[in-house]
Amino acid sequence: MDDLLPYAGYFARPIGDVRRDLESFSVLLRKWNAVQNLVSRETEANLWDRHILDSLQVLPLLRPGDTRFLDVGSGGGLPALPLAIALKGGPAHYQLVEPISKKVAFLRQAIRELGLNAAVHGGRSDSFDSRETAPDGTRAGFDVITSRALAALPGLFGLIHPFFGPETRAILHKGRDYAREVEESRLAWDFDVLINRSATEAAGALLQVSNLRRKNS
Repeated sequence: MDDLLPYAGYFARPIGDVRRDLESFSVLLRKWNAVQNLVSRETEANLWDRHILDSLQVLPLLRPGDTRFLDVGSGGGLPALPLAIALKGGPAHYQLVEPISKKVAFLRQAIRELGLNAAVHGGRSDSFDSRETAPDGTRAGFDVITSRALAALPGLFGLIHPFFGPETRAILHKGRDYAREVEESRLAWDFDVLINRSATEAAGALLQVSNLRRKNS
């Protein structure tokens, strides 16, 4: 069975074209990982399942009108670049935010080689102004914010909150401690959350977060 078939209905082009680009991305990631810490050495041997298919789990959670994507702390481009590959040929545009210059170089090369509708901001999220990408010049927020293996949820909310608009959702990969992180976050934040169990990590989850706001604000 083709492991991409569960996601084929969300692709913007034929499944064979998506697979070829995902395989090219995997080769490039392994090449750069030999000298950069893009993914852990322990998981590199299982790169396809642990990182590529794990990233594609976001696709069934998207709404038809989701086109403006922001990925914070992009690192090795996960989940952003597999998603950009899957949605290549459609209207989706990805902004990646990454402060480490060598990782920025990898992300830009991957985007260039694969012809992706994506751009990289080389800096911290607090130095990124989303008005740069809003057609009307307003800070209206993104449709979807993604992040994977960046920070615990209370701190992560502080990083992504400035980019929330009324219809923004964050779709966040979290590990086995996700329930504790959700409860700790409620001390400082109000939000709605839907929990989707991960198909690639038994104890993990994808959290769909909406209506994010600071308490008493």
